[in-house]
Amino acid sequence: MNTIPEIATRLASLCNEFKFVEAYIELYADNAVSIDPNNKNEPITGLHNLIEYEKRFLSNVEIHDIKVSEAIFAGSYFSLVFSMNFTVIGQGSKMVEEICVYKVENGKIVSQQFFIG
Repeated sequence: MNTIPEIATRLASLCNEFKFVEAYIELYADNAVSIDPNNKNEPITGLHNLIEYEKRFLSNVEIHDIKVSEAIFAGSYFSLVFSMNFTVIGQGSKMVEEICVYKVENGKIVSQQFFIG
């Protein structure tokens, strides 16, 4: 799997199954970068750091439901809309919708940026 549509479809499938760490391991480049408003838009660089950040997030939430849209494409980029219903431990339930923009190079995701609505 290395075309952008294949990567987008696989990412959506794994996320719909709550397999977020597996998605990083399978689909992301070692030098991938993430920009996340939950991290004050400070870039997180490197696959290992992305996985650790994701594990910390998952250890603090209980995800109830997630819906991932069909992808849209432009050159080496694709976007997905995530709608997620989850409970943050000690804080209560949240419903978040975000647009996620991904860049692919050499068959791997090299960057992602999240825009929370």
